[in-house]
Amino acid sequence: MTATVIDGKAFAAKVRGQVAKGVAKLQEEQGIIPGLAVVLVGEDPASQVYVRSKGKMTAEVGMKSIEHKLDVQTSEADLLALIDQLNNDPAVHGILVQLPLPDHLDSDLVINSIDPAKDVDGFHISNVGLLGTGQKSMVPCTPLGSLMMLRDHHGSLSGMNAVVIGRSNIVGKPMAQLLLGDSCTVTIAHSRTQDLEAVVRQADIVVAAVGRPQMVTGNWIKPGATVIDVGINRIDKPDGGTRLVGDCDYESCAAVAGAITPVPGGVGPMTIACLLANTLTACCRANGLAEPEGLTV
Repeated sequence: MTATVIDGKAFAAKVRGQVAKGVAKLQEEQGIIPGLAVVLVGEDPASQVYVRSKGKMTAEVGMKSIEHKLDVQTSEADLLALIDQLNNDPAVHGILVQLPLPDHLDSDLVINSIDPAKDVDGFHISNVGLLGTGQKSMVPCTPLGSLMMLRDHHGSLSGMNAVVIGRSNIVGKPMAQLLLGDSCTVTIAHSRTQDLEAVVRQADIVVAAVGRPQMVTGNWIKPGATVIDVGINRIDKPDGGTRLVGDCDYESCAAVAGAITPVPGGVGPMTIACLLANTLTACCRANGLAEPEGLTV
């Protein structure tokens, strides 16, 4: 068996196309342009690349991109004051504070100072609670993108056995909630899970989100299962240099699975696409308009 490759890059382009149509319709019919504000504190190289990419794609779909780049020594009071300003700016519909923050800043305090309705990362405690109780919320981008790809591949997920490897607040826990919402039977596995391989082998859907390169191998995978690899890890190449790999050993898993996301080019591109989708959704909600179809849960 050779797995079907779930092309996240192509799927993300499709999502961005849907967002662009929604933005154009909003502007034409309502005179509204969704605005996304991204706050970057410090000069972390990976964060800078990510913020540039977000800004470029925000502009490409017709949204207003607002960037605030702050010095690494910015005080917590100054950062909270900026967030308060953005919360009260009607031209800003989505706010994202790029993580990680410098050590002197309290990430939980900062994230929970964002207006939950503008929290397009879906990290605010109110959105976490709403998602956990099955109510309308802003949904974290990576799990949302993963669910979109699963729905596209399978149609209904009802009754499927899903194992999420990893219990982070950013991916593992919200992913499990989304799968529960689609009527899967869900197991959250982690470093303390006994006989992890046997647990994973029962799954129709495996979502790997642990940050350990190539941990999941083909002999863990149930024949025909769908594998969503959220991991992005940089490892050394034998001949020098580095390359990106997922949490799954792609070759051995692809030989057994029914479908699999590659790394790179799988879940990664969907994260920014869903950030844009969330911003459009937030804008529609703020203006009492119908939410865009197919871009929310």
